[in-house]
Amino acid sequence: MALTLKERIAHEAEDLDFAAVRFASADPPQGAGIALDAFLADGRHGDMTWLAANSDRRKSPRAIWPEVKSIIMLGLSYGPERDPLEVLGQRSRGAISVYAQGADYHDVIKAKLKTLAARVQGFAPGDVKIFVDTAPVMEKPIAAKAGLGWQGKHTNLVSRDFGSWLFLGAIFTTVEIVPDAPEQDHCGACRRCLDVCPTKAFVAPYQLDARACISYLTIEHKGHIAPEFREAMGNRIFGCDDCLAVCPWNKFASGARVAKLSVRVESDNPPLAELLKLDGAAFRARFRGTPIKRTGRDRFLRNVLIAAGNSGDATLVPEVERHLGDASPLVRAMAVWALSRLAPEWAAAVRESEAPAEGDPAVADEWARIGA
Repeated sequence: MALTLKERIAHEAEDLDFAAVRFASADPPQGAGIALDAFLADGRHGDMTWLAANSDRRKSPRAIWPEVKSIIMLGLSYGPERDPLEVLGQRSRGAISVYAQGADYHDVIKAKLKTLAARVQGFAPGDVKIFVDTAPVMEKPIAAKAGLGWQGKHTNLVSRDFGSWLFLGAIFTTVEIVPDAPEQDHCGACRRCLDVCPTKAFVAPYQLDARACISYLTIEHKGHIAPEFREAMGNRIFGCDDCLAVCPWNKFASGARVAKLSVRVESDNPPLAELLKLDGAAFRARFRGTPIKRTGRDRFLRNVLIAAGNSGDATLVPEVERHLGDASPLVRAMAVWALSRLAPEWAAAVRESEAPAEGDPAVADEWARIGA
């Protein structure tokens, strides 16, 4: 018996290690545009100005490409082999989000989508466009509409088969494909993801204020991190997996086929002592080909110094003190903060010689807080 179009696409997707594939029409996801407007109106997007700049295009797939008729939504599983929250108790190591511990998923998925799109065109002639998190496409609402999962109370996609650990990719096509039914919300009364958040970034179920989210603060936020968030960050230096890791649906992901992204970092959660030694060239070399490199050395060292300040590890003091003279105010400011936490008396003594020469107001404020 000949395979249907959807079955042929699913077969090819499986061959490329995609864990799940579903289909949606190009109609706007119901309610997604209203939710986006409310999110932007409250300023919850913070520094992510591109969300506001492209808000009208985000609301409908046809606003991006008027000719699109169907959307092939794909999920690539990246479920961790061990509990990603274990490292939070190892305060002298930096906790890196599971998704960033290997090659940049944008590159991995884009290559797979290009291959799949070409195969689809071979048996279903039509134009195609591929998207992986870099265009104004609302992947999560579309994925929920296609039945790939549902948006949980932590606002991320949850799958009954793969839990909260799916990378998403989309193929837009001019071919008419029968859409799949949406997945129901199976969160019920559970609120584990809301209660575990270290910075209380969820203003309500299904509503995130990115400005208080550790993933946003450590990755997207370009400026200084406000004092009220620093202690709660603990040793999280790139992203935060807490709300994903506690989702009860993850237990069904344990036997799922996981696409192994080629790991390039030297350690999943490296020692802070090693990371504090990174200059620009060493940072780029160590994290080449990973999502971490896109954040840049200065913001990354800002995060590492906050983790150092939370570590209670006095052996880090010499490396922390060395960053008091760093060229970046982001780094200098958090070096002051970390030193004040690890060696307050020494920080007060160093202030007498360092603070008067500081020309950056934010760094000067950090010096002024010592002993205040």
